[in-house]
Amino acid sequence: MRSVRARAALGATVVVAVALIGAGLAVLLVLRANLTDQAGLQAEVAAREVAGQLALDVPVDRLDLPDEEEHPVQVTDEDGRLVAVSKDLKAITGTGTDRVTPHTSVAPTSTGTDDDSDDDATGNIPARGEVSTDDPDFTNGTATVDGDTADYRFASVSATTGAGVTLTVHAGAPLATEQKAVGSVRGAMLIGLPVMLLIVAAVTWLMTRRALRPVEGIRAEMAAITASEDLSRRVPEPGSRDEIARLARTTNETLTALEASVDRQRRFVADASHELRSPIASLRTQLEVGAAHPDLLDVPGAVTDTVRLQVLAADLLLLARLDAGERPGNTRLDMGALVHEEVSQRTGDRIPVTVSVPPSEPLEVTGSRGQLARIVGNLLDNAERHAESSVAVSVRTERGSVVVAVSDDGAGVPEPERERIFERFVRLDDARSRDEGGAGLGLAIARDVARRHEGTLTVTRSPEGGARFELRLPARPDPGR
Repeated sequence: MRSVRARAALGATVVVAVALIGAGLAVLLVLRANLTDQAGLQAEVAAREVAGQLALDVPVDRLDLPDEEEHPVQVTDEDGRLVAVSKDLKAITGTGTDRVTPHTSVAPTSTGTDDDSDDDATGNIPARGEVSTDDPDFTNGTATVDGDTADYRFASVSATTGAGVTLTVHAGAPLATEQKAVGSVRGAMLIGLPVMLLIVAAVTWLMTRRALRPVEGIRAEMAAITASEDLSRRVPEPGSRDEIARLARTTNETLTALEASVDRQRRFVADASHELRSPIASLRTQLEVGAAHPDLLDVPGAVTDTVRLQVLAADLLLLARLDAGERPGNTRLDMGALVHEEVSQRTGDRIPVTVSVPPSEPLEVTGSRGQLARIVGNLLDNAERHAESSVAVSVRTERGSVVVAVSDDGAGVPEPERERIFERFVRLDDARSRDEGGAGLGLAIARDVARRHEGTLTVTRSPEGGARFELRLPARPDPGR
């Protein structure tokens, strides 16, 4: 079953069916128990009425028994022998005995006198019996009266005559009312349950269809975008504030980010092709001239173009790895030592670099040594390119971060351009030659690496009037503290 609507309708129908069946069974059980208790109460009343007569020493053959169809009665002695029974009772089950004819060997029990006097000849008051106050025993059985057999609820009550004889009265009450009521409720449930389930299934189907209609619109538009490869299109956003509306907004945000990423990738490929074309063309020209006229071969120029091409290719490969989501390392590094090492290797710089690192302050971070060294190197290259007479590097800690600052005394960066310089292949000094200005990838690489190390790279104005680049990285806590 591939349709969400069908699965939702089926699931809702099954849940409702289970709930209704459980509730219906509970109602039937409670109804049956209540009606059975009522029948038992009626049977107990009838049994106690007969037991009261026995306690008053009414002879068993003169008992005033209730209507046998409403309340069939049996009276048994201590040995379980039948001593009295309803007149028209033909068969019975569920009581102390299934006999409907009293035993002939049992004489009618009478402890009283036949006259109406309450006193005997000696003036003494005759003894009287009593009815048991214990809860009666209840059983279910059947009784046949005038040829009709029905189910009954029987109650058994004990009575003691004045002579001390214990007799048990079994009286029944019909369960026809209980059976009829339970049958009516069960029939109504059997008819109403399928109708209710059909209604639930239909309503769930329609509501799910209505709720998922925007999803179908989103799916259709995404299919059209995939077919047309037009990332400028957007899926329709419903006016509701539910999960589907949030899904549509998130989808459009994803499409916007994807469109920007594709556009950036296209510009990157175009700019990279353009940047690679110049050194390759220059190198080819020099080699062709050298092949035709060996004495005119410019070896230093060819080496310079080769180095420039090698550096550009390395930058492009690093950017490709960063765009692919390459994770930085987890090495513990001392940024002060890293800066000293990077500056010490720059023997051919035009302007000497001044380094300021606190001798005893912890300056440790976590990351990739090669990539962090690349940031410091790119910032120093940028400062050397723009400085007039001084380049300074400082390392310090500030509010849980290690800050590496590179300053120069050059022309600085205009405030409106301070974010644009971190874009790829962007050079503000367009009048400069490419050999002096580079390809415009150094600062872009530096910021990308900083972000992947959970840090930031910003530019402000330095006290000397030039540019001041600040790299902030999360400081690694000293485990010894």
